[in-house]
Amino acid sequence: MTHLNIALWGVLPYIVLVLFVAGVIWRYRYDRFGLTTRSSQLHESRLLRVGGPLFHFGLLFVIAGHVVGLLVPEEVTEAAHVPERLYQLNALVVGGLAGLACVMGLGVLLWRRLRVRAVRRATQRADRLLFPVLAAVLLAGVCATLLGPTTAHYDYRLGVSVWFRSLFELSPDVPAIAHAPLIFQLHTMLGMALFALWPFSRLMHAFAAPVAYLARPYIVYRSRRGALTR
Repeated sequence: MTHLNIALWGVLPYIVLVLFVAGVIWRYRYDRFGLTTRSSQLHESRLLRVGGPLFHFGLLFVIAGHVVGLLVPEEVTEAAHVPERLYQLNALVVGGLAGLACVMGLGVLLWRRLRVRAVRRATQRADRLLFPVLAAVLLAGVCATLLGPTTAHYDYRLGVSVWFRSLFELSPDVPAIAHAPLIFQLHTMLGMALFALWPFSRLMHAFAAPVAYLARPYIVYRSRRGALTR
């Protein structure tokens, strides 16, 4: 286990976590009104109607797949009598389709941003760094998913997933990911870069969802005529 592996897989994740948490707190405290997607729908809506749903719905399935794949140990699915072959097939088909939808949606959105002058001019500096990283993360993830059957000797649930869960125990299992195929390591590194950029980009709008709106009190309206008669 080299010092580079220890730095990359044993130290860097915690640095990214500290940067992520500190950045989110800073944005909430000093830039709360900046937590927005900075919608450009007024400039162009046709491509947005195609790329937006493709990207966001695909991303929801991608996130769900990562939660199951990284946080649920193999022993749990075995106890639930889910055959490993069925699990891998589901990850390949559902994960592959979700990843491709996400990539296609992002491709449409990026083409729209480059093609429509008003949208391009509204692009901020942070976005110019964010979009390439996001695209690289998605492409690496799709490659890792589709190339999974060709790396039959490697099971990410016994490698990358074990390393990821060990981070929460504050005892990183560095060898578990140090021996992973390069595509999995690349996807993980790009993912950490994305989380480091997250608090300083438009991705912060994910934490500004109007959840409290569902529990808001009813708004009581009174007619203007009744107020005037009083």
